[in-house]
Amino acid sequence: MATLAELAVARAGLDEATIDHLLRLTASWSLLADLAFSDLVLMAPVTDGAGDGELVVLGQVRPNNRATVITADLVGTAHRADDWPLVRRALAEAERVTGYASPEVIGEPTLVWAIPVRVSGAVVAALVRLQGPMRGPSSLYEQAYLSIFVRLCDMVAASTFPFREDDVAGPGLPRVGDGIILLDGAGRVDFATPNAVNALHRVGVSASVEGRTLPELGLHLRALERARAFAMPTLEELDRGIDVAIVFHCVPLLEAERPTAVMVLVRDVSDLRRLNRVVLSKEAAVREVHHRVKNNLQTISSLLRLQARRSVERETRTALLEAERRVRSIAVVHEVLSREPGEDVSFDEIVRSLVLLVEDTVLALHPVEIVVSGELGVLATDVATPLAVVLAELLTNAVEHAFVDFSVEDPEPVGVVTLRLARDAEHAVAEVRDNGVGVGADFSLDAPTSLGLSIVRDLVRTQLRGQIDVTAMGPESGGGTLVRVEVPVVARR
Repeated sequence: MATLAELAVARAGLDEATIDHLLRLTASWSLLADLAFSDLVLMAPVTDGAGDGELVVLGQVRPNNRATVITADLVGTAHRADDWPLVRRALAEAERVTGYASPEVIGEPTLVWAIPVRVSGAVVAALVRLQGPMRGPSSLYEQAYLSIFVRLCDMVAASTFPFREDDVAGPGLPRVGDGIILLDGAGRVDFATPNAVNALHRVGVSASVEGRTLPELGLHLRALERARAFAMPTLEELDRGIDVAIVFHCVPLLEAERPTAVMVLVRDVSDLRRLNRVVLSKEAAVREVHHRVKNNLQTISSLLRLQARRSVERETRTALLEAERRVRSIAVVHEVLSREPGEDVSFDEIVRSLVLLVEDTVLALHPVEIVVSGELGVLATDVATPLAVVLAELLTNAVEHAFVDFSVEDPEPVGVVTLRLARDAEHAVAEVRDNGVGVGADFSLDAPTSLGLSIVRDLVRTQLRGQIDVTAMGPESGGGTLVRVEVPVVARR
């Protein structure tokens, strides 16, 4: 389905500034739909030459507090202008037009409002209100809602709504159903919905609110002062201890670009803030767990390193240092998790630490350059941990065994080990390539010559459910060895 911007360009020939205005309008118009208890449709004249005399629907929104009267999705559909005479009049006369009509999309007499949408002095579209049958006489609150809707319609026609600075009643912001307080030009409360009154009670306002200003009630909102002073919506959250949090979204109602009233959308977010604190507390606990695991692994690593230094036999010392390096590889994952707790981890940050680990342990004896390209992005921790051990083992193995004839005193260029990373929606691929001596013709992963390769093979095939291939590269390809590891992005259990 085409977007509003695409339809506005292709069918209505609107420019970028106009499209930006319409996008801001549709970002805030759920407020209008709820205040009017009606479906709203945004229509513009077709100018592409293929639909002269037609109107294209650029947007559609349904109310949250009343049943919809339009079950079909109209966005992108074209309609004969003659079938929408009130819309045609509003576009031609640049004034709001109301009346009863029988739009084909509804099929029965319906109260229709057509409000011209003006941008830079020109009427570019029409905001169409389609009201369904009322559920008996309207209440005082419904009448108050409709009075605000009328004022906002005048602002739409005058190009002062939507606001340039901020959306209204958008995602995460208070909505009509959360609570409304309407203040007149003197700042006195015209009316407040029951939900708004309940929210005021929670911040300590227990007196009757109608006819009084918020400061008289003991409620001082800087957002209200800014909304009046700058004629722009302003948000403020008011806390009472750790158990109460109320959000006030002050929206000025303008006439001739001057605020003559303020609509305050009120939302009690106490439960949300309490939930946020619980989540933050749990995140802190998880972070602390990973931090302690990392510290414990580093302690084990230090003990292995100390034991290796005290060992007389070379084979024993080598085995202990290899074990110490593998423990540090796992600690690298927990170090990242201690900063970003969760079930997923940024593996590219782990790769950088692994390269530093290999450089710290073996490059002092082997003058080899390690080059990394590509990235794997975010991986699940049950994939990242064994994969980190695999890559550390492969890089170390390449540096230690592929360049046995290299010397630190050799003035010639050193060897190169490359790590290439890539992934798609289902698999992650890591290729470790060196330009060293290469593996022998009789090499087989089923009968590895070292413990490290046995660990790599078992981790990839058993724990990661992946594939590993070792290929000796011929002289025509630069020689050396290529190890390719491919594992599912999400580990299968």
